[in-house]
Amino acid sequence: MHFHGYQWVGDKADFDKERLRRPPSTVEPTVTSPPEVLERYREAVAEWPVTGVPPLETAYWLIKPAKLIRGTWDHPKCAADWVVDRLAEYAPRLASPADRDRVRCERRVAYITHTLAGGQDVSVGYYLARPQFLSLAVVACSPNRVSVELPCPAGESSAR
Repeated sequence: MHFHGYQWVGDKADFDKERLRRPPSTVEPTVTSPPEVLERYREAVAEWPVTGVPPLETAYWLIKPAKLIRGTWDHPKCAADWVVDRLAEYAPRLASPADRDRVRCERRVAYITHTLAGGQDVSVGYYLARPQFLSLAVVACSPNRVSVELPCPAGESSAR
C-alpha cells in the first residue's frame, strides 16, 4: 500500500457545487432519459476529468487524473507530515485562530498516521480568507480500503 496526497484551494462556492464533485454515472443515460439527466451526464463527463475540485468521496480522487497528485509516499508518517506541512504553509491564511496553532497542527500527525496505517483515507478542509477554502486529502492506494476496485492513478511504478 502507498498513499497519494491531493490539495485544492479555491472558491468555497465551487466546493459546494455537487455536480463538480460527483463523478459521471457508470450507467449512461438513454435517448429516452429526461433532458436534465442527459445534460447532467454530459456535464459530468466533460468536467470530472479536468476539475481539481475535491470529489464527494475521498477515494474518488483515485479516478481523477494522476496530474492532480501532489505527493506519493510509502509510509503513513511521511504522508501525515505532508498534511501538517501544508497546514503550516497556509497557517497565516486560516480563518480560525485555533487552526493556526502550530502545536495543534503537529498533534494531528499521530492521528493522521494512525488513520492512514489502518488503510483509511484522510480528508480535511479549512476556510481561508473568505471565500477561499483549502482541502487536503491523503488516499490509500493499491488497494483502497473503501473502494478496492479503484485502480492506482499513477500505476504501481509511481515515484515515491
